[in-house]
Amino acid sequence: MNLPKFLLADNSEHPEDIFVLHTEYPRFLINLKDDEVEWFEDLANENEQDLANELEKLIEAAGAFYDAEMEGLE
Repeated sequence: MNLPKFLLADNSEHPEDIFVLHTEYPRFLINLKDDEVEWFEDLANENEQDLANELEKLIEAAGAFYDAEMEGLE
């Protein structure tokens, strides 16, 4: 199966939260309400500076994905 890079997620127990799931390495779930990130990968062996730069870009991309999806619904 070919998954999209990002998916929107919600949960009825957290109605105020906005979740975006990143399905490629490094996989993570971000709550856009408070920018809390849950990682699904062990990133301990990665170069810290390279990882920080890549993660910043991915988190910004997750927010841009959400904005584009919401624009498409209007």
